[in-house]
Amino acid sequence: MPATLQGQLVVAISSRALFDFEEENRLFEAGDDRAYMRLQLDRVDQPAKPGVAFSLVNKLLAFNAGPARVEVVILSRNDPVSGMRVFRSAQHYGLSIQRGVFTRGQPPWRYLRPLAANLFLST
Repeated sequence: MPATLQGQLVVAISSRALFDFEEENRLFEAGDDRAYMRLQLDRVDQPAKPGVAFSLVNKLLAFNAGPARVEVVILSRNDPVSGMRVFRSAQHYGLSIQRGVFTRGQPPWRYLRPLAANLFLST
């Protein structure tokens, strides 16, 4: 039986809202995406610090103690290398996040409908 999102709140969140990637983002904003990806790869096994929306996401996922009511998905302008660090960080903190889209700098808005997102949180 295929999974369904019927009756669930689907919250899309940027990786920078969930985790503190400000230092890494300064490198990205400087226009050196190769250095940015190299830094994220070097830190792939180092869990990122919680970001501004971390506490909210933790509380939203707590609604899933019984039947699943909330799904949090990552919707990020980051690259797939950074995505590995995001998912490993989520796993480190015990956050049940299964889906994510990493657009490598492209606007994320066009993915909201395919993800069935009801809400998008970013910094």
